[in-house]
Amino acid sequence: MGFQQGLSGLNAASRNLDVIGNNIANASTVGFKGGETLFADVYANQVAGTAGGSAGIGVSVASVRQNFGQGNITVTTNPLDMAINGNGFYRMSQNGTTVYSRNGQFNLDKDGYIVNAQNAKLTGYGVDAAGQVVTSTPVELQVSNADLTPNPSTQAALTLNLDSRQPVIAGAFDPTDATTYNHATSLTTFDSLGNAHTLTTYYVKTAANTWDVYGSADGAQLGAAALGTLTFQTNGAIDTTATTLPFTASIPLTNGAAAPLDVDLDFSDVTQFGSVFGVNQITQDGYSSGRLTGFNVSQDGTILGRYSNGQTRAQGQIVLANFSAPTGLQPLGGNLFAETSASGQPLVGAPETGNLGVLQSGAVEDSNVDLTGELVDMITAQRVYQANAQTIKAQDAILQTLVNLR
Repeated sequence: MGFQQGLSGLNAASRNLDVIGNNIANASTVGFKGGETLFADVYANQVAGTAGGSAGIGVSVASVRQNFGQGNITVTTNPLDMAINGNGFYRMSQNGTTVYSRNGQFNLDKDGYIVNAQNAKLTGYGVDAAGQVVTSTPVELQVSNADLTPNPSTQAALTLNLDSRQPVIAGAFDPTDATTYNHATSLTTFDSLGNAHTLTTYYVKTAANTWDVYGSADGAQLGAAALGTLTFQTNGAIDTTATTLPFTASIPLTNGAAAPLDVDLDFSDVTQFGSVFGVNQITQDGYSSGRLTGFNVSQDGTILGRYSNGQTRAQGQIVLANFSAPTGLQPLGGNLFAETSASGQPLVGAPETGNLGVLQSGAVEDSNVDLTGELVDMITAQRVYQANAQTIKAQDAILQTLVNLR
């Protein structure tokens, strides 16, 4: 009788409809990976020999396989939303247990940890006191709201042109008398407490191709002598053999910061051409304290904090994990997966390394469910269910005929 075949067909079709319904229900779930029902035929075991020409006894569901293909990426307004473009899973810590996910919808909890909707914490590489990423065992990532410690200025580089047509000045230098110097420019430096100090450099032409450089800080001259002497070649370039660089400006302090504030001035890119005095670039390595104003995530997973003093500092680096057989992962619900023996060991690394994908901040990966295809598959599964029901109905009619024989 064909009741067994029809019943197994009904069960398999019902299971297939469950999978299709689950796909459709999660068509809008971020990071969801659609499932596919795999079927297998069933034959009765033979005591001896082969089955020969005997009919099978139905169908079974071999497994439900998930499709880990890439979903579309949609831009959002949350900087902590992240999408993986390529291979890999976010490595999460849920109550001390490591789980994995493709859902990149994250936010900060009250302690500054980056968490998902289930309060699982995102993991990655931490940073040291200098803000350098430490690529060791992944830890739970936490964004620190502490103020950025000020960094005292130690060196500055000045790129400018001194006008070779300027006259030689023979009198004594006086920062309050503009007739005693040819040019001047200023830059801002910072002490160990983050206080700003204006350092002004003055340029006095003492002979052809020769300039004395004087300095003042916050309006007070730095010593009576020049900080140094610049000597130029006939082509207008600095004569590095006759000029000892860098010059050191030693700024006395009485505000409680480390004193004196010594700043090395690099004039190796200064020129002396027959054109007007001009400052092309001034850089220095100090900054004041700063308060965290925001952050963003780069393609390699580095979380960069932005501070009110214009500085950036790494807060950590997100890691991704990939598996030899992702279809062997165990779904846990809540967009989470668990490692199993079938999936293999996780291969952990920073985004853009190995075969791991890249991160896109301010975006999420949509479900990879093809809604149109699922609706068509649902119609097909419904017809299969109806056909198997007809098989049982036909067998019932045949059995009824046998019962009614006289």
